[in-house]
Amino acid sequence: MAAVKSPLQETLAGARMSEADPNPSAQTRANFEKYARKDEFGESYMAEEEFVNAIVPWDEDFHKIKRWQYGILFHVADCNKTGRITLRDWAIFENLLNKPDAEYEIASRLFDPDGTGTIKYEAFLKVYNLNKSEDSIPFDWNCEWASLYVGGKRKRHDMTYPQFAQMLRGLQGERIRQAFHYLDKDESGYIESEEFRRIILETSKHKLSDYLLDNLHTLCNISAGSKISYANVRAFQNVIQEMDFVDLIVKSATEKSADGKITRTDFLNEAARIARISLFTPMEADILFHFAALDEPSSRLSFSDFVKVLDASWQAPVTAIGELTTEVAHKAAATTNNLLHKVLESVHHFALGSVAGAFGAFMVYPIDLVKTRMQNQRSQRVGELLYKNSIDCARKVVKNEGFRGLYSGVLPQLIGVAPEKAIKLTVNDLVRGKFTDPASGKIWWPYEFVAGGSAGACQVIFTNPLEIVKIRLQVQGEVAKKVDGVPRRSALWIVRNLGLMGLYKGASACLLRDIPFSAIYFPTYNHIKRDYFGETPQKSLGVFQLLTAGAIAGMPAAYFTTPFDVIKTRLQVEARKGETKYLNLRHCAKTVFREEGMKAFFKGGPARILRSSPQFGFTLAAYEVLQTLLPMPGDEVAAAKKQAILSRGKDKTSGDSRLPLNRSRSAMRLILDLDENFGTPRGQPPRGWSPPALGGRAGMVGAAV
Repeated sequence: MAAVKSPLQETLAGARMSEADPNPSAQTRANFEKYARKDEFGESYMAEEEFVNAIVPWDEDFHKIKRWQYGILFHVADCNKTGRITLRDWAIFENLLNKPDAEYEIASRLFDPDGTGTIKYEAFLKVYNLNKSEDSIPFDWNCEWASLYVGGKRKRHDMTYPQFAQMLRGLQGERIRQAFHYLDKDESGYIESEEFRRIILETSKHKLSDYLLDNLHTLCNISAGSKISYANVRAFQNVIQEMDFVDLIVKSATEKSADGKITRTDFLNEAARIARISLFTPMEADILFHFAALDEPSSRLSFSDFVKVLDASWQAPVTAIGELTTEVAHKAAATTNNLLHKVLESVHHFALGSVAGAFGAFMVYPIDLVKTRMQNQRSQRVGELLYKNSIDCARKVVKNEGFRGLYSGVLPQLIGVAPEKAIKLTVNDLVRGKFTDPASGKIWWPYEFVAGGSAGACQVIFTNPLEIVKIRLQVQGEVAKKVDGVPRRSALWIVRNLGLMGLYKGASACLLRDIPFSAIYFPTYNHIKRDYFGETPQKSLGVFQLLTAGAIAGMPAAYFTTPFDVIKTRLQVEARKGETKYLNLRHCAKTVFREEGMKAFFKGGPARILRSSPQFGFTLAAYEVLQTLLPMPGDEVAAAKKQAILSRGKDKTSGDSRLPLNRSRSAMRLILDLDENFGTPRGQPPRGWSPPALGGRAGMVGAAV
């Protein structure tokens, strides 16, 4: 029974773990020897400086908890109070760091210098007074709250470890209550915004981001008047006390949102779902959303908006001209940078669209050639039909003109399709962005058709000249086969022969084809990605999914616009001897219908689907892959920041090798709840402290830093 009782008694009484034989592992020895120095007898030991180097890497962020403040933990690790840490001391400290309640036990040992397992009120007060800053807001340790833990003046008692840990848990709330009462001189229940800021800076600065600290004075804006009530202060304190839980709720809610953004109602509903009770009050939710939306006021916020509030390591960017930069200069610089960024972004999209368009066109060009020849085939007499179907056409092209015949006219296609596809993709992005609601990230479906149709209309300036040159190059092979002595013409000859006006022959038919094609294609593509494959701001699709979405979207767009494509082809191909010469779009449509029937308007329809569907699939997949591989200069930084934001739940310092830093930092946060300057008496770095010289061991200097 005693064997069972002993561990229980040790836990409840806060007794030390067995320190007789800590049995250091090989890794513990290696960690110790890495930072230890030798004394005159060759014995390894750590002074305060080496100890801090061992638990806090120099690449750590020290703008919240100063590096020298970690030195106070040296007194916890120095078991024998000799001013030096041996291998045995280090092994005990490492074992302590591995305990599940390491942070609280480290704090308790700091106030139990004699190692009794209990915290005496006098010893606690002595350490507290030695480390607190002289000009801090006073705290009454004789108050009713404190007496509940240590007893009244006449009946003080020692605190066990669990009692001490529970007192630390509620200490910050009591400090804020007393500070508010101290500053509320007229007992009105209100204080000035600067007084509120002073309270938070003295009690919670080490746990809050620079962004939050810089904007504390704006808390008065959430209610009427220019002062801050005690209810506001308590609500703010409750939010910062539950920051980790707020982080979890916001992540969960934004991941479920279609556009990655949430409202105040979404947050409260998700909190109630996760906690099973309404954990946050309406005022607390108001405060959270108030600070998260300060930069860009909106009722819908993304996770990146909350990071400035939730992440204590967040820092404001340092400008080249420093803190003296005026607000006007900031706004002017922001406006200029924003305009320049938009211009460069458009150029970047244009370049990527050009490459992606050329790639897509090249991949399906043989199908396009077959489609054109099928559409240009006019004769109704079976004996004069050159091709029976698309497969027969492809086979005869290869037989009569070789495999290279399938790529007749590909060069002007690649040259022209680059700006054509670039314009289409860029205009669609710009118009779609213009009509998208910035708050919800959604767009009304008629505006989706407007965006796609606008893109199709703008591309015709490049599409029509490209199409007429390409089509004439594609069909001249079959003319040479039927009529001997017909010379092959180059693209330049065709351009010179047609002239500027001739290059835009059939432009009206081209508009009738391209506007509805893009109006159908782009909305369908986006809805397939979002509604079928589940694309969200947090979930990116793979190349196969993008290809599939593009191919499916291209099918209805290609087939339903085939009649206009047939008319365009007939208008742009030079009429041969004995064939009807079309005068305009209306004449062409009437003539084709009269001479060949309704089916003629869908000639090459299957080939057009086989060409257009995969072509736009290849083009858009290539476009999105290129955006990932070749991001706009500067966007890779933003993407890295965004990724860091989204993966912030995975601690960058996780792992056994970083355990001392993780647990030491958490312990320091607990200790600093007592006073922000703990570990640095009078708010100055300890005497003799200096950073290590580059390339050598750190040293102690004789003068104060």
